[in-house]
Amino acid sequence: QVQLVESGGGLVQAGGSLRLSCQASGLPFRVYDLNWYRQVPGYERELVAGISSFGETSLADSVKGRFTMSRDNTKGTIDLLMNNLKPEDTAVYFCNAAMGPKLDFWGQGIQVTVSS
Repeated sequence: QVQLVESGGGLVQAGGSLRLSCQASGLPFRVYDLNWYRQVPGYERELVAGISSFGETSLADSVKGRFTMSRDNTKGTIDLLMNNLKPEDTAVYFCNAAMGPKLDFWGQGIQVTVSS
């Protein structure tokens, strides 16, 4: 059974930092593309950052220069380091593992709240 479990969310003041982690199990981790998404109630889920199985990274324009994503294929973890957080970063953040159009797994989501 595939499981993705997020941790590290919470409440932080604007300008602060948080590190989100996602622990994966039950899948051949190193062959999956890994992503962090976020969602605000009433809005579509937004891709924040991704690392391909080849190690190529991408970041949404809104978080470039502030967020860093990394993966550890040995431990089966992916991290999202979020610096200089802004109130508009407030959302539920989701860990995602995907391979092709049919293999797509999600964590349960974790709340990040940035106060002004």
